[in-house]
Amino acid sequence: MSDAVRAVERVARLSYGRLVARLAARAGSLADAEDALSDALARALETWPRTGVPDNPEAWLTRTARNRAIDRARSGLLPVAYEQDLTRMAEERSQTPAPTMDPRLPLMFVCAHPAIDPSLRAPLMLQAVLGLDARRMASVFLMPPGTLGQRLTRVKAKIESTAIPFELPEGRDFEARMTDVLNAIYGAYVVGYNGMPAGDPKAATLAQEALWLVSLLADGFPQAAEAHGLFALMLFAEARRPARTDASTGALVPLEEQDTTLWDGGMLGDAETALRNAARRPSLGRYQLEASIQAVHAARARTGATDWDALALLYAGLVEIAPTVGAFTGHAAVLCETEGPAAALTALDAIPEAARASYQPWWATRAHVLARHGDIAAALEAFDRAIGLSDDPAARIYLSGRKARLLQS
Repeated sequence: MSDAVRAVERVARLSYGRLVARLAARAGSLADAEDALSDALARALETWPRTGVPDNPEAWLTRTARNRAIDRARSGLLPVAYEQDLTRMAEERSQTPAPTMDPRLPLMFVCAHPAIDPSLRAPLMLQAVLGLDARRMASVFLMPPGTLGQRLTRVKAKIESTAIPFELPEGRDFEARMTDVLNAIYGAYVVGYNGMPAGDPKAATLAQEALWLVSLLADGFPQAAEAHGLFALMLFAEARRPARTDASTGALVPLEEQDTTLWDGGMLGDAETALRNAARRPSLGRYQLEASIQAVHAARARTGATDWDALALLYAGLVEIAPTVGAFTGHAAVLCETEGPAAALTALDAIPEAARASYQPWWATRAHVLARHGDIAAALEAFDRAIGLSDDPAARIYLSGRKARLLQS
């Protein structure tokens, strides 16, 4: 692969969201902005190997995308109504000042507009802002790739037909959309975080990009407590990344077994600062509670022990605010430590079967609890289900090792 091709891949990976946001904000069409950028990237693959990588690749792609959009408008491939705006963009491109706000922020709020199906807001943001394709997102949103792709195409057309403004909302609309924006960013981070041990070379970049986006939200909207809470939550997770897998076996290392000396102390300090910033606001949300849970785990680096009683209280609050299958499963895992495996099994069985049937953490937790309870046969079956549902090779190695040790006991 040539240096020019690598440069195209790098700018597409790191700048996709910014470029789409700038193009869409001026043209008023997300789909057309994505098409124009795709044309520009294809042109770069043809041109840069011959002419060399330009000094400012983003500016080159922006100019080329805008010119391509104008050409398509004039040839009748785009509505005539866009031609005036596109021509004005081309005339102003050399005079446009640098934006004072990252252009991806308004784009994220556009994707969270009330006119858009709530189930599509997060995947739309992940695609528009971070460039994730439907295939990569399908498993996260429990939808076939083809179906998700078709629905995203339709919702982009709806943004255009209803003339949703590419700007930040105000008042209550801002607060409602902020929740969807934070959920999308966290979804992107989880995809990246879980992809690292799976060997996905783009995963680290995706996680870092999501971390950068939430830092922009926390900095740009200091009164948004949940933005600070999510920033803290992601920083706690990122700080522990070096200890997450065993260097020799590649197996996942459970949080309570991780070597705390491998954790990034500076990043943990930043996470605690972000959590304190969240606590100064007169509200309490899901991400603040989840970050507080991670703060209790992080305290083990100082105390050498995990405060399970504190975790039980925090999880009890979390399931009240955000009664998700993940929250209930985490609560059950903590109950195993504070009240014993019988209480944990009761909590696990209380989760509706439809929600837990294909949820891998539920089966992994159940296997652990059943083993502690002494029901070896049922534990082995649960380990098999958890292994079969694991997309992460590190998790499969860990769970297979646990199963093997259980068989030998």
